[in-house]
Amino acid sequence: MSVHKDLIKHAANQNKCYQEFQALDQLRESYIEEAVELCKQGYPFSTEKINEVTNRMNKINLRFVPERKIVTVEMVQEYVNSFTK
Repeated sequence: MSVHKDLIKHAANQNKCYQEFQALDQLRESYIEEAVELCKQGYPFSTEKINEVTNRMNKINLRFVPERKIVTVEMVQEYVNSFTK
């Protein structure tokens, strides 16, 4: 029985980590959208908030989810420029 309880506890912990990861992923996407919009409008922007969340996500270390990449200002600019050509 203790193995069964340990498995249930482990699954619950994995689910909690996954839920936290998903919430951070949504926050990261909103920060990326914000940076893209500012860049499109020609306003200064930073990727600091994006990368803070990215680092938190990568520390969760879910084995079945690839690590998220750090975003640079240049990456955002290249993305925006790819639509204006």
